[in-house]
Amino acid sequence: MIPTSVLPLPVRSLAGLKMFTELEELVVDNNLLGNDLQLPRLPNLHTLTLNKNQLTDIEALLEHLADVTPSLEYLSLLGNEACPNQLVSPDKDEDDYQRYRYFVLYKLPQLKFLDTRKVTGKEVIEAQARGAFMKVVKPKSEAPLNEAGSESHPLPYTPLPRGPTDARTHKGKKKWKDLWSV
Repeated sequence: MIPTSVLPLPVRSLAGLKMFTELEELVVDNNLLGNDLQLPRLPNLHTLTLNKNQLTDIEALLEHLADVTPSLEYLSLLGNEACPNQLVSPDKDEDDYQRYRYFVLYKLPQLKFLDTRKVTGKEVIEAQARGAFMKVVKPKSEAPLNEAGSESHPLPYTPLPRGPTDARTHKGKKKWKDLWSV
C-alpha cells in the first residue's frame, strides 16, 4: 500500500502508478479524481477506495476497473456523485443505493465488499439477473447554466411574447367590461 502521505495531495491523476504493477491496496480518498481517471493495469490490486472524489460516470469507471483490476475484491466509492446515497444527495434513498449496488456487482461480480457492506450471495444473484437494467441514466443538459441559474444560451421558443403586444389585438383577452356585464 502506498501511504497517501507520500503522494502530493490533492491528486488529479494516477498516471504515476504505472511503476507499481505489484500494488495490492490503493487508498486515494479526498482528492480531485474525476471521470478521466485512468489506472494502469494493476493485476494484484484487491482493495481500491476512491471515496470523496469527483466521479460521476459509474458505467465508464466500472468498465475501466474491470479491464485493469482483475483481482479487485474491495471497492469503495462513497462521497462521489456516482455513488447515490444521502450523504452526497439528500434526494437519494436506500432504493437508489441498492440499485447502484446491483449495477456495480453486475459489472464487477468478483467484489466481496462494496462501500461499507459485505456483498451477499443474494445480491450477486440479483445483480446478475437485474443489474444490466440498473444503469443510471442522466438527462443531458440543453445548455450550460450561468451564475444566475438560467441557461446561458436562449432557447428558440418561449412561453412569453417576444415583444410588447397591443391589448386590442390580443386573442386571449376579454375586455373587462365584457366580463362584468351580465
